[in-house]
Amino acid sequence: MEIELDTTGEKIVKATFKVLQKEGFEKATTKKIASEAEVNEVTIFRKFDNKQNLIEITKAYHLQILINTLEEIFEYDEDEGIEEYLRISFFGILNLSDEDFSILRVAMEEVRGLPEKTLLISEITDSILNKLEEFFKLQIEKGIIRDINPKSISVMCFSVLFQSVILWKVYNKSLGFETNRYGDDIFDILFNGMMA
Repeated sequence: MEIELDTTGEKIVKATFKVLQKEGFEKATTKKIASEAEVNEVTIFRKFDNKQNLIEITKAYHLQILINTLEEIFEYDEDEGIEEYLRISFFGILNLSDEDFSILRVAMEEVRGLPEKTLLISEITDSILNKLEEFFKLQIEKGIIRDINPKSISVMCFSVLFQSVILWKVYNKSLGFETNRYGDDIFDILFNGMMA
């Protein structure tokens, strides 16, 4: 879904996102959003009807930005090797912008508050898993990897590539060693196994 906003609407949506980052879903108020956007609170209601609608539009707007970026990262060339594709994808995630990681933080915050709803994080993970699954189906068709469940290998690679970076970047957990070494280690284990 493409979100189209005029200049004021975009200003309000960007301010809403900043307030959500600082305050979380529960504490974000239209008064705080209006102050951040430097608009009258009435303007927010005129353009978005209510706070919930504003938050939903803000989530959809920023989600689309992130999903477009992730789809670019996980796009593949049919002649690309598996290790090359996974390395490029890993470093693509690692090099996401601060704004992209902020969208992920907000999505993670949403998980805590609204577990019963269709969540942003589900849409984000689905976009990555779908690209990985397409790639691995192609590799199976080409006979490069054996006939295994492409969804299973997609989930495994998703965990290694995406979730480890999220743990590191979103939750600020230090790996205790440099990025390239971590990348080399995970690809060594993935392609050479862990058995002696």
